[in-house]
Amino acid sequence: MTILEKLQKIQVELKVAKQQRNAFGNYNYRSAEDILESIKPFEAKYKVVFKITDELKELGEHIYVDSEAKIIDTESIDRESSISSTAQAIIDFSAKGMQMPQRTGAASSYAKKYALGNLLLLDDTKDSDATNDSVKKSVALPILKLGSAEFKTAVSYLEKGTDFDKVIKSLKNKFTVSPQIETTLKLTTNK
Repeated sequence: MTILEKLQKIQVELKVAKQQRNAFGNYNYRSAEDILESIKPFEAKYKVVFKITDELKELGEHIYVDSEAKIIDTESIDRESSISSTAQAIIDFSAKGMQMPQRTGAASSYAKKYALGNLLLLDDTKDSDATNDSVKKSVALPILKLGSAEFKTAVSYLEKGTDFDKVIKSLKNKFTVSPQIETTLKLTTNK
């Protein structure tokens, strides 16, 4: 079985319950730790290992965590025997009530969660980041895709100096904007 076939089987079989609860926002969510615990049985079953790495990066005034989640086929020594996905999270240095290591750790956990979610195709449409707003929308909006014409138009406006908040507000009126897309657009404003 190839690494692609193994990953596909894991993606189909994997279920990760939202076992965490945010009482303040009144929603359930899954953490990076929940995902890691759920994928462990698949490592032995399909002879793969999962590896997650973090790297601090800087773009303009922003320092962010770039996290890579990788699945590696232990039955193959070929360099093509792994598949990876990345996600980024800006470190919020103004977060109140947190020490510096906690701020970095929070960004790391967030980036890991989304890197794993991207690799394993975990649906986040009912995740806290997608549903944590006070106004429920009655009509489902299309999802803004990285590289789409609309995404490229937004990047163009940002590169010309249009206010980030105005661009995001306009996009969110027409699309569901994932945290990853929003972070990518935010990073564009500081190039």
